[in-house]
Amino acid sequence: MKLVTYRTHIEAEARLGVIEDDIVVDVAGFGEYAGLDLPSRMLDFIDLGPVAVRQLSDALQLAEGDWGNALALPLATVTLLAPIPRPRKNIFGIGLNYLDHIAESSSALDTAPDLPKEPVVFSKPPTAVIGPGDPVRHDANMTQQLDWEVELAVIMGTTASHAKRETALDHVFGYSIMIDVSARDNRRAGQWIFSKGMDSYAPFGPCIVTADEIPDPQTLDLWLTVNGVEKQRSNTAKMLFKVDELIADLSKGITLEPGDIIASGTPEGVGAGRNPQEFMWPGDVMEAHVEGIGTIRHPIINTTSFE
Repeated sequence: MKLVTYRTHIEAEARLGVIEDDIVVDVAGFGEYAGLDLPSRMLDFIDLGPVAVRQLSDALQLAEGDWGNALALPLATVTLLAPIPRPRKNIFGIGLNYLDHIAESSSALDTAPDLPKEPVVFSKPPTAVIGPGDPVRHDANMTQQLDWEVELAVIMGTTASHAKRETALDHVFGYSIMIDVSARDNRRAGQWIFSKGMDSYAPFGPCIVTADEIPDPQTLDLWLTVNGVEKQRSNTAKMLFKVDELIADLSKGITLEPGDIIASGTPEGVGAGRNPQEFMWPGDVMEAHVEGIGTIRHPIINTTSFE
């Protein structure tokens, strides 16, 4: 299933929907019609666990397009928000997780040229999240090096503590897209959270595809363009640390909980790694795509602050 958080108009509350043939069906309303007690928020649905996913999927198949009294609107007429508009915790970011990106980073960003022996972990705060179509803020007083990174986002579905690699994917609720926007000139003493965690630096969406539809997350093409020009293209097979390894590693020391998000790293082609270097400016538009999930598109706008 493709699950979304959406609004019917600007003043409307955010609600959980499921995409069926370019129609957004309201999950709580359809649940009532189908005799299921289903919530109107993504995090509440994730909290219900795998049983709720199976129940909703089965009910949708039985309905065969009959949504009862549930609100069902063309996808093009609703506003999509970030699938989880406000994550409960910081997003787990993974650095240097594609081989070619490790090479370009070592030459352009002074990172180590050797392959990491363990996942490189940083975080992005919940306030960095924006939804499909929302603008990324460019503050010239904060950065002159605004960069892009397309990533597969992993959304946890059940609690994982000291997870075994062989069963780690059983804890996954689904997958989405995240762009790890980075102010390359705002790394502070080697720390990345400010560089990567400013407001609007985590575009997220357009949906969460449940894990049953992506049984192997290491087979997905992904790409990113700026102003229609391709900058990144790769496949998640090229990850150094696979999704199951990331879950096993993180959960050794940090309990992963339902709704937690792991941004699993980016391939080569970032602006800082180009010769000459390229960065984003107000008026630019970037698009990111992951196979089987969809595309998100974001304009860059000027939000220069006055100090």
